[in-house]
Amino acid sequence: MLAVANVYFVLCVRVFSGLIGRSWAMVFVGGGYRVKIYDNQPGQAAKAITEIRKQLGELEEVRMLRGELNASQQLALLSSHDDLSQALEGAFFVQECVFEQLEVKQSLFQDIERLVGKDVILSSSTSCLVPSSVFSKVHNRSRCLVSHPVNPPYYVKLVELVPHPETAAMVLDTTHALMTKVGQAPVYLKKEIDGFALNRVQAAIIAESWRLVQDGIISVKDIDLVMSEGLGMRYAFIGPMETIHLNAPEGLEDYMKRYGEGIRRILNSFRPVPEFSSEGAKSIINEMCDLIPNDKQHLSARIERRDQLLLGLAKLKKEHSK
Repeated sequence: MLAVANVYFVLCVRVFSGLIGRSWAMVFVGGGYRVKIYDNQPGQAAKAITEIRKQLGELEEVRMLRGELNASQQLALLSSHDDLSQALEGAFFVQECVFEQLEVKQSLFQDIERLVGKDVILSSSTSCLVPSSVFSKVHNRSRCLVSHPVNPPYYVKLVELVPHPETAAMVLDTTHALMTKVGQAPVYLKKEIDGFALNRVQAAIIAESWRLVQDGIISVKDIDLVMSEGLGMRYAFIGPMETIHLNAPEGLEDYMKRYGEGIRRILNSFRPVPEFSSEGAKSIINEMCDLIPNDKQHLSARIERRDQLLLGLAKLKKEHSK
């Protein structure tokens, strides 16, 4: 048995059936850790485990189950709780996964702090709230940080570790080691910033893609192909800095000598941030909905397709990392 400690999750399964919380739980049991799932809605944590059982079984069938334990052994590490104090008993790490409402997160961490020891690490899955806001009502903020996953965390391994201004270096290092041990790919942010790193880069891509469609330069379908069949092909294995480093005979400095002025010219031509809810946005929304209707049936099918493609990509990356 690989389990060496308890990792306790606080998650809310009222939002998207607790997708992030369930995925986190699967990641940690895959690493051999015991996980207690808590939800403040009676019975919802137990329902999350039912869904996890189904997913682990499916992953085992296609030989993409994480870790050295089989699905049954991983399930044995899970327990569900409707009582917060019971769920937190003996915890060394708490991962909060409730919806993106600041007051709810602040209140929850106040409750958690009263129930756990002073050395327990308090981590939030928030994707857009900075740690100084999330943990503003916690007394001991040196043990607090954001561990921002990418949806879905089981298939997309990146985790952004974002410190509170008072976060102790040991807390960051311990969390980095923990995330690495369970198979994630953690990155350090040296300080907090709105949107963190991933969402800031994503926002830049969204904004320029939106502008190009809105200005009649390219269609919704084709701008997505620019990424999926162009940039995304490289970015699935190497990032933008390595990409440009490899795209000139003598590396990054040579690339900037050759193309730096062109990049500056393009950047200076960018227009202001688009109005995503303006009258002009409706045509883009309609174009997207013509390709993929926004009803539950069509969206669910495309989400399932996305996850299957990510599973296949994760398998390919795993094979090429050996």
